[in-house]
Amino acid sequence: RPASKAKRKVIFKRAESYVKSYVSKEKEEVRLKRSARAVGDFYVPAEPKVYLVVRIRGINEIAPKPHKILQFLCLIQINNGVFVKVTKATQQMLRLVEPYIT
Repeated sequence: RPASKAKRKVIFKRAESYVKSYVSKEKEEVRLKRSARAVGDFYVPAEPKVYLVVRIRGINEIAPKPHKILQFLCLIQINNGVFVKVTKATQQMLRLVEPYIT
């Protein structure tokens, strides 16, 4: 029981540190937006590093190339989802299979 209490404290401290880091990042974003607006510039937020891709359509009458891309992304069945790292190549692939994913 004392070990579980200590473990719980450690877990709580870790969660607090995550919350603190997220709040500080959010405040930094707001600060950058305000400072850019004050100078007369535009602030461009960072692009996402990962996409969540979910398949929404079946395999009936699908061309071979999009079918192969969906296989490559492990999106075999409807409602399958994967996290995809954002690169130029993955963006081009996602553009080709856009009618089948969300």
